[in-house]
Amino acid sequence: PRGFASGAMDLAYVCEWEKKPKSNHCPSIPLVCAWSCRNLIAFTTDLKNEEEKDLTHMVHIIDTEHPWDVYSVNSGHAEVITCLEWDQSGSRLLSADADGHIKCWSMTDHLANSWENTVGSMVEGDPVVALSWLHNGVKLALHVEKSGASNFGEKFSRVKFSPSLTLFGGKPMEGWIAVTISGLVTVSLLKPNGQVLTSTESLCRLRCRVALADVAFTGGGNIVVATSDGSSSSPVQFYKVCVSVVNEKCKIDTEILPSLFMRCTTDPARKDKYPAITHLKFLARDMSEQVLLCASNQNSSIVECWSLRKEGLPVNNIFQQISPVVGDKQPMILKWRILSATNDLDRVSAVALPKLPISLTNTDLKVANDTKFFPGLGLALAFHDGSVHIVHRLSLQMMAVFYGSSSQRPVDEQTIKRQRTAGPLVHFKAMQLSWTSLALAGIDSHGKLSMLRISPSMGHVLDMNMSLRHLLFLLEYCMVTGYDWWDILLHVQPNMVQNLVEKLHEEYMRQNAALQQVLSTRIVAMKASLCKLSSSTIARVCDYHAKLFLIAISCTLKSLLRPHFLNTPDKSPGDRLTEICSKITDIDIDKVMINLKTEEFVLEMTTLQSLQQLIQWVGDFVLYLLASLPNQGSPVRPGHSFLRDGASLGMFRELMVVIRIWGLLKPSCLPVYTATSDTQDSMSLLFRLLTKLWLCCREENHITEPDDTLIDECCLLPSQLLIPNIDWLPINDGIISKLQNKQLVRLQFGKAPGLVGHTVSSQFDAFVRAPGQPKIDHLRRLHLGAYPTEECKSCTRCGCVTMLKSPNKVTAVKQWEQRWIKNCLCGGLWRRMPLSYS
Repeated sequence: PRGFASGAMDLAYVCEWEKKPKSNHCPSIPLVCAWSCRNLIAFTTDLKNEEEKDLTHMVHIIDTEHPWDVYSVNSGHAEVITCLEWDQSGSRLLSADADGHIKCWSMTDHLANSWENTVGSMVEGDPVVALSWLHNGVKLALHVEKSGASNFGEKFSRVKFSPSLTLFGGKPMEGWIAVTISGLVTVSLLKPNGQVLTSTESLCRLRCRVALADVAFTGGGNIVVATSDGSSSSPVQFYKVCVSVVNEKCKIDTEILPSLFMRCTTDPARKDKYPAITHLKFLARDMSEQVLLCASNQNSSIVECWSLRKEGLPVNNIFQQISPVVGDKQPMILKWRILSATNDLDRVSAVALPKLPISLTNTDLKVANDTKFFPGLGLALAFHDGSVHIVHRLSLQMMAVFYGSSSQRPVDEQTIKRQRTAGPLVHFKAMQLSWTSLALAGIDSHGKLSMLRISPSMGHVLDMNMSLRHLLFLLEYCMVTGYDWWDILLHVQPNMVQNLVEKLHEEYMRQNAALQQVLSTRIVAMKASLCKLSSSTIARVCDYHAKLFLIAISCTLKSLLRPHFLNTPDKSPGDRLTEICSKITDIDIDKVMINLKTEEFVLEMTTLQSLQQLIQWVGDFVLYLLASLPNQGSPVRPGHSFLRDGASLGMFRELMVVIRIWGLLKPSCLPVYTATSDTQDSMSLLFRLLTKLWLCCREENHITEPDDTLIDECCLLPSQLLIPNIDWLPINDGIISKLQNKQLVRLQFGKAPGLVGHTVSSQFDAFVRAPGQPKIDHLRRLHLGAYPTEECKSCTRCGCVTMLKSPNKVTAVKQWEQRWIKNCLCGGLWRRMPLSYS
């Protein structure tokens, strides 16, 4: 094939099963996998036990950053699993089997490596061939043409799209729809009270066998089902399905839509060449007017793309004279037209469709082509010889190719003939593209998982600026949608990090204040994950995590303040505190305090005492920052970026004031300092220095250098107070930083790799605790001892560790813990840690 670049796809890592003598993972006959927007991948294998000769149908769930930490669960399905589907939030999974059972899995205690089956539905003994969650009515479009626009709303516009079913008040109703082999469609609705309403209806009056099916949604809230009986000489049928709730019961109505015959069956040259239809897919869940079909024989395939068009019906002249109305307006009908078709290909073993909702207008396609931005435009085809092709979703033209281990590039006819007879080749039986289309996961015939990187420009060499723009556009998309961006990090090289972080910040500052507030923590988490990828920015990772922690503490402590009278003016005590602290720039803490209404700060003693650990962190951090001001010339030390960050210093200043007032109520909640003299007032000393530093950089565009007297005073701090050890977050143990040199990493399921991290972490060990040292709960700031006895969870993104069960009963602390019960402060998912994690 001509005209496409090499190097568009390469293997990032592979992860395989350990060979055990008694039991092994053999791929199920139809192998399925699914990739969620949180970058969790679910896939199936069958566990074969030699002694009992029976099969257990397993579902495995991995997080792409720690693929070896696989969560394998016996699905309890009696027959082979035919479908896996993640919901739109990426936190629930549906599985369906060849016995008509559908199960819904959700996380136990919000842990990504602990799942349970809560609800389900079934059509007894009737294998499920297609499955989907109902649509929630959220649909975005990415406009490549507008990728230079300043407003996120223009780049990623919300498309008017109705949910499949709404509750009272327009809230989308949750549920799923499945199609079975005997031509039934079954819909289950999840009521808010946990009840499941299920209803089953036949797709049409003449029920016939359905070998393949797929489900898509229309903007008007209807569902479209495509079915085929597996033979290419039969038509591919389409049905419209409407779901409604009548008298607490689920009601299904179906009607027939226009059908089509594959073109290869009507083409005389190929008439009986491809007897079976092997793949039938709508191009996207929310594009019911485009469908992809693949017909095959024993060793070759052909792929066709069709689209549904409205067309005018020509009317005979005789009628036009009689009825002028018809003459004015031509009657319209819906008709399937072929868009494109491939030539004869090797036999297709799996298809992966893009999930990135890229806008397909002509201008967008032209800009994408000019700037070589291809994510979302290619779909992947895997072949029985182990190779993978990426073809354009509209023209089916080849865009990139990957040769697997067994598919050596063809040399001449003889070698090809020898290959064919050499026995079964290893190939992908299931494939999924990530949500930004920058990565592709394949499960092969041995149950091995391969992770492929796909270049956004499909291997075209671009200048640095353009490559950065591509990655930035996708990072912004993840920022707006809340999706995980691990697959974008696969493409970030160390020399891009600094630029990406700066550009991301610029784009963020161009948004309106409301949106900035919504995205404020997400952008900090994004910068942290980028800074991990280069040795020159590694210390800033700690700063960003500390900043997330500071924002969370500030919100929590301010939310505890209560107005004294109920009929108070519109400002909350927290807002008033911020306003007064920024207005009164006095360096004496007590003069700032006098302006506040002390009665708003009155809390119960137990509450204040329970907050001591968080208060201590604030006190320690301020002291650490001020003590590190004199040697600020070294950006490799964590904490460096805070010294120029007016907003964060202002937050610390407000918190110091709050803590000072609380200290009057209950002195034991104050931060504990080890001072050299007994008479010294440490809090007011730190407040004075902090205010001076804050005044230097409170206006972002007018930052001045701290004067010498301030630096001299900070030099004296270590002789007045004991400078604390700050417990920085560990540098993550994930895989991403080990993939940068483009060397293939080989992993094994269930076995953490003994990979020595890259050189970055060696200069960093000075800041992180050594293995035998006491561990700390990073979010509760409690010491867990050197060998913790409590069960802990750690974040899949930032590696932050905290106890699973809360040791506290106080409401204020509960309120603090609620902030990170579902996700870590950085937005990452939690995973349960083995008890011996030390």
